[in-house]
Amino acid sequence: MITPQDVDFYNENGYLLVKGVFNKQEIEEMRAAVDKIIDRASRANMDQNHQWQGDFLPAEELKKLVLKGFHDVQYHDAAFLRAMAHPNMTAVLSQLIGPNVQLHHSKMLVKPPENGAAFPMHQDQPYFPHENHTMLAASVHMDDADIENGCLHVIPGSHKQGPLQHVGRHYLNAKEYPVSEGTPCIAEAGDVLFFNYLTIHGSPANKSERTRRNVLYQYRSATDFPTNREHINWGSGIMVCGENPNFNKARPEFNLV
Repeated sequence: MITPQDVDFYNENGYLLVKGVFNKQEIEEMRAAVDKIIDRASRANMDQNHQWQGDFLPAEELKKLVLKGFHDVQYHDAAFLRAMAHPNMTAVLSQLIGPNVQLHHSKMLVKPPENGAAFPMHQDQPYFPHENHTMLAASVHMDDADIENGCLHVIPGSHKQGPLQHVGRHYLNAKEYPVSEGTPCIAEAGDVLFFNYLTIHGSPANKSERTRRNVLYQYRSATDFPTNREHINWGSGIMVCGENPNFNKARPEFNLV
């Protein structure tokens, strides 16, 4: 799926857009799965607005924005289990991370037309910090994404700055890091954007008449361990390619309560 030059680009810039990772049929299956998850959540009275909160937008504007989001989608539909370890995905992951790659977690993000919520610029690292910073996100596009419908913006090379001081619920000062200064990652359905969890990224609101649906997988090296006990997920540690070299760390550590 990618060349050594692509790997160099990722290492230098902290992100890489890979075209055509999923075919049309696979994308249609995931779109249908998203719609069914939202429907089941609504019938179970668990359909909530997951928009970002904070002072990066006026309060009145925030109230109008909507984000549908659910974690660990592989437990809700098998289409996302297949996508998680798809041969095209692992072909990329094994070159960007290394031969032994684990899932940390997954989540579904849906920006509805006209009022899909913005994401302020941030790093993912504060949410689930790891020792060696191999963690990356793989954002699977189920719709064409452009500036109008809120595509992701990144700051190339920002991962080299290391962890930065965040405000609020882990986002960067919007005056210092406006989304508009990022590089827009315009993509088509079936493309996947890979970016390091230290890469500064965010996205504008969806002002179009089109939905923007993404499923995001967070992956890490099997030898990269969390530095705190935050964000422990049921699926954390699932091997998607290679092997786990640490037999005593072959399952997540948590207690049932």
